[in-house]
Amino acid sequence: MKKQFALMMILVLVLSAFVMGCSSGSVDGEGDNNGNQSEEEDLSLEKIKDAGVFIVGLDDSFAPMGFRDEAGKLVGFDIDLAKATIEKLGVEAEFKPIDWNSKELSLETGEIDCIWNGFSITPAREKEVLFSKPYLSNRQIIIVLADSDITSKEDFADRVVGAQINSSGLHALEADTAVMEVLKEIKEYDTYPEAFLDMEAGRIEAIVVDEVYGKYYISKKPGTYKVLDDDFGTEDYGIGFRMKDKALKAEIDKIMDELKADGTTAKISEEWFGEDIVLK
Repeated sequence: MKKQFALMMILVLVLSAFVMGCSSGSVDGEGDNNGNQSEEEDLSLEKIKDAGVFIVGLDDSFAPMGFRDEAGKLVGFDIDLAKATIEKLGVEAEFKPIDWNSKELSLETGEIDCIWNGFSITPAREKEVLFSKPYLSNRQIIIVLADSDITSKEDFADRVVGAQINSSGLHALEADTAVMEVLKEIKEYDTYPEAFLDMEAGRIEAIVVDEVYGKYYISKKPGTYKVLDDDFGTEDYGIGFRMKDKALKAEIDKIMDELKADGTTAKISEEWFGEDIVLK
């Protein structure tokens, strides 16, 4: 009986040691897994510096932010601002025209390093894109022909209104339920110049567009269009980065603050808008 009891005690001790060993191994394993699941090191800034080039994605028809002049050269407020910022980063700037309708995809796949061209910060976009500090304010305005009888959004009943595909103007228009209930149709365009040409041809009756672009465009054709007092709200422009590229975003924010402090942004703004409208 004593021998049986002793054997049983030995067996219990062996099993206890085995269970404790397994538990310890499990904990260690969990620690390893947690380590593997932790956020990978953010090398976004180092990658840009190693590559020696910073690729900016833009819509090259969005004056005065980024567009082609008569000689085909890319010019604009955002172009000059990006050049000044990237120069301080110590690498070369490369500007790459992209399909604005799939700009987020171009960013996520690594085709470009950022979206920088009158890119409005919206709650929907903030779910997919990491934005810089805002640097410019903007409104979504309504432009009609000079002889139009439309005076406000309330006159949109049974009208055809135009906007660029996947633009802030389109999103603002679609978010206004009262307008959407009475509109006849929204016509979407790859670029805003196409929308303005269609309005001149009588195929649409109003355009919802960024104020900076809309006012610049119609200034080239005095007497053809008018801007309504009514609008679809205000918003800010920011630079869009991949969600994981926090180090790169932080460095660009830092450089932009330095450019504001030394007067560079004010000088660029005055050249394009006649005054300093950069957010401080």
